[in-house]
Amino acid sequence: MLASIIICAVTVVLMIACILFVPKLKIGKLKIRPYWVVVLIGAVILLCVNWRLLPEVGSALIANTAVNPLKILALFIAMTVLSIFLDELGFFRFLASAVLKRAKSGQLRLFIYLYLMVSVLTTFTSNDIIILSFTPFVCYFAKSAKISPIPFLAAEFVAANTWSMALMIGNPTNIYLATAGGIDFLSYLKVSILPTLAAGAVALGMLLLVFGRKLRAPISGEAEEVTIQDKPLLWVGLAHLIVCTVLLAIGAYIGLEMWLIAVCAVGSLVIFNIVFAIVRKKRPAALLACLRRIPYELVPFLLAMFTMIVILTEQGVTAAIADWLGDTLTVLKYGVASFVAANVMNNIPMSVLFSSVISASTAAAHSAIYATIIGSNICALFTPTGALAGIMWSSIVNQHGYKFGYVSFLKMGVFIALPTLFTALGVLCGALLL
Repeated sequence: MLASIIICAVTVVLMIACILFVPKLKIGKLKIRPYWVVVLIGAVILLCVNWRLLPEVGSALIANTAVNPLKILALFIAMTVLSIFLDELGFFRFLASAVLKRAKSGQLRLFIYLYLMVSVLTTFTSNDIIILSFTPFVCYFAKSAKISPIPFLAAEFVAANTWSMALMIGNPTNIYLATAGGIDFLSYLKVSILPTLAAGAVALGMLLLVFGRKLRAPISGEAEEVTIQDKPLLWVGLAHLIVCTVLLAIGAYIGLEMWLIAVCAVGSLVIFNIVFAIVRKKRPAALLACLRRIPYELVPFLLAMFTMIVILTEQGVTAAIADWLGDTLTVLKYGVASFVAANVMNNIPMSVLFSSVISASTAAAHSAIYATIIGSNICALFTPTGALAGIMWSSIVNQHGYKFGYVSFLKMGVFIALPTLFTALGVLCGALLL
């Protein structure tokens, strides 16, 4: 057991080091994010040391259960494709431009509009996609308007990683933990909506306290003019996302698994694009660009993390963690523990670990799951390594020449993340009683 713990700990430390110091690695013409390579190597070493557990790992990977990582990956990748496709058609930039025009010359009005828009879009798409889509736009707009982008970048980031709690599809950690706990789409929404609303309101209030003075200056620039070049395809993409979301909501009542609904939606979208391309006698450019942007590295990363957690579970490590957390003050303990653990090892591996911990615990399972989901989302607001969204956001901001290092992030995180976390956990306690 000790050897396995040491291997996992070293793997996590090296993964964080890669995220912080070597976010991208260029090998010839190939660019990769080495963090997943480190985790994959760690999993292989762990398997070699514990080769007798190979059958158990294989059975877990192919088991026909809700926690099967292949199903969860299929659901996440499929929902990502639907969001990226809309982004490739300029949908998110178009909405951002429209909102910025309505703000006119007031920074405060722009700030609130941006926060509200990102909150709504994140709820129905994915926090990672919103970060990738809106962060460059905010940077460009700030330069043309001759204003500091930091308050608006913070508003976008906080909104994306707070309102991502509302629906299961808002964050891959939501999908993993809720699916592992056998929670369906609507049951999840009934419990999550109140903590999300409360956390979103507190987060906005704290943002205004932090950046209120900077938002008094007028805006001298203008919003970028964005037009949708392919409206028919945009409507097709929106229709697929809407229908998919509705089916996800009722899937448990009509006997359809969520991963299958999402995969079918993507299959239908691909067919529509191929037909459109044949009729127009053009390449399906948006679809091809979308497929290139899929975060494929999450596949080996999640499978490797899942493998390590299976081995730790078989050796009794997760049961020991469950005993340490106990079965009292479940919401507080699991919420805080998941928040801290995510900022140490990143929120996706934390979710894989805590899923097994909750299974081994005698605490109320659903209370622990929802508390852990809150921790897995709000953790992104504390340090840039807490979630993949923070890593991507920091990288984009630095690429545009704005300095927002680890210490600056932590200062903002302490003031915003902690009140938001404890508000969400407090309201969750009430929501679970309804």
